[in-house]
This record gives sequence, C-alpha cells and structure tokens, in this order.
Amino acid sequence: MPIADGVSFDLTVIWAFIIAFAVLVYVVLDGFDLGLGMLFAVEPEGHDRDVMMNSVAPVWDGNETWLVLGGGGLFAAFPLAYALILPALYVPIIVMLLALIFRGVAFEFRWKTKRWRPVWDLAFIGGSTMAAVAQGVALGGLLQGIDIDKAARSYSGGWWDWLTPFTLMVGLAVAVGYMLLGATWLVMKTEGRLQERMRGRAWLLGLATVAFMGVVSLWTPFLQDGYYSRWFGGWNIVLAAGVAAMVGLLALGMFRTLMVRHHDYWPFLCALGMFVLGFAGLGYSMYPYIVPVEVTIWEAAAPENSQIFMLVGAAVLIPIILSYTAYSYWVFRGKIDPNEGYH
Repeated sequence: MPIADGVSFDLTVIWAFIIAFAVLVYVVLDGFDLGLGMLFAVEPEGHDRDVMMNSVAPVWDGNETWLVLGGGGLFAAFPLAYALILPALYVPIIVMLLALIFRGVAFEFRWKTKRWRPVWDLAFIGGSTMAAVAQGVALGGLLQGIDIDKAARSYSGGWWDWLTPFTLMVGLAVAVGYMLLGATWLVMKTEGRLQERMRGRAWLLGLATVAFMGVVSLWTPFLQDGYYSRWFGGWNIVLAAGVAAMVGLLALGMFRTLMVRHHDYWPFLCALGMFVLGFAGLGYSMYPYIVPVEVTIWEAAAPENSQIFMLVGAAVLIPIILSYTAYSYWVFRGKIDPNEGYH
C-alpha cells in the first residue's frame, strides 16, 4: 500500500492505533506507580512509604495488563516488526522485564516481614527505576533507528547499538517524567505533610520534565530526515508550534494548581495531558513507519485474515479491560486513609 500523507483507516492502520493506544494507556497508568516507586528513595519514613504504596495497591498490577496487550498485539498484528525490534532492543527489554518482576515481588514481600523490609524497599526502588529507564532507552533506541537487512528481513546491527547518548537521555527523561506523575498522583491521593512535600517535589520534577521534553523534541528531528520534514517542512512547523504551545499551557496549569490548595486533581491531570501530547508527537513523527524509517506498518503487517480474526477478539477484550480498569479506579477514588490499607 502506498504511503499517503493522510490516514487511511484500513485494518493495518486500525491495528497500529490499537497498539499505540495500549502502550499509551500503559505509560500513563503504570508510569505514576513506577514514579512512586522511585520517590521511595526520598521518603525514608516507614509510615509514609506505607501510605504511598497503599495509594496504588488496588490498581498497580492491573495497569500492567496494557503492556501485555501492547506486546502481544505487536507480535500478532505486526510479526515482522516484532522480529526486527526485539533483537535490536533485547538488553533494555530484558532489563525492564526483570525489573518489573523484582518490583512486583518487592511489593508483596515488604508487607510480610519487618526484618527484611529495608531490603524489599530497596528492591522496589531499584526495580521501579530500572524499569522506567529501560523503557525510555528502548523508546530512544527505536526512534534513532534500527539497522536491518531488508533482503533477509532481519536485524543486522550489533548487540549494543541501542546504547547512545540519545537513548540514555530519553531513559532519564522518562524516569523523571514518571516521577512527576508519581508526585502529582500523591498530591491527589494524600493529605498533610506528605502531600505538601510532594507538591514541592512536583514543582522541581515538572520543571525538569518540561526541559527534557524540549530537548527530546529538538533532538529527535535531527535523527532521521523523515522526522525533520514531518515537523519542519512547509506548514508542519505551525503544527509543531501548536503542540509546543499546548504543552506549555498544560505545564502552566500544573504549576498554578500546585500552588493552590484544594486543587489536588488538576496537577495530575495536567501532567497526564503533557504525556499524552508527547506520545502523540512521537507517534506523528514515526507514522507510517513502525521501524523508523525502514519498515512501514503495511510492510510489517500480518495477513488480512489474521488481522480480522484478532480484531474480533480485541473488540471484545478491550472494552472489558477498560471497564474493569475504570471501575477499580472509581471504587478506590478519593484520599487514602493513612491508618488503613494493604496488608
């Protein structure tokens, strides 16, 4: 299928949006509890750590459903992309999965012991940090491009090609952004001194996140010629300016509401909005490539019959997942009781 400037809503495009949606939902949902885990490092008091963990106890494991959906959907709908991306990013992906395992185990085990709780707290901090950084490094590795042998339809690069200054910067940027989500989540879910400390930390993390978004946005167009023309060719620069302005307005709203008591929800919602715009911008940069700038979504797609078969299942499963996710957040809405929680 020829590449067009507009979006053609065939099955392949629909599946690309489904996978992008799953990854986005994972980032905004699991991002704040990974950020919360990293913030453990600056909250050494045991009771505050208990309150922080209790704020995500009912939802944290359900958030990772979307990571499974995104990875499984990529394998099923775009098998060629799966076969090219994974060998190129084996190291950060394996690190991420191991870190998520350690983090999940630490989440459960820290409640079962007092003697070893500091060890499990360290595992929770380390697992959250490594998972966040690895996700950012993997994103940076994909954005900077993957060496492939088109004739053999295989990865032709080296084991460490993913390790560059750009990928390390993106890894740090994602970790800082997740900590911003974690801090604003705790502003929304807690009260008292813990909430006030998180307001202050959210200010600093917000400034750092905006700075990192600016650096990534300015660096990315120079990685590939296609990125540059997509953002700065012709009238596209107006779109780039519009996105930057919206990010700036959301950041301003976040900083303003952080200074006002009883506006506890808005900082988190504004931070989420910044993430959504950043994700949309990266998706716009890459489209229609799934392996920039080598393989398009149509070149990597599974046969049409397979896409139809999977779409029927997705049409049933995705509304169910959305429903129970929304229900769990609704049931556990409001402030966390510091004297009750997960045991």
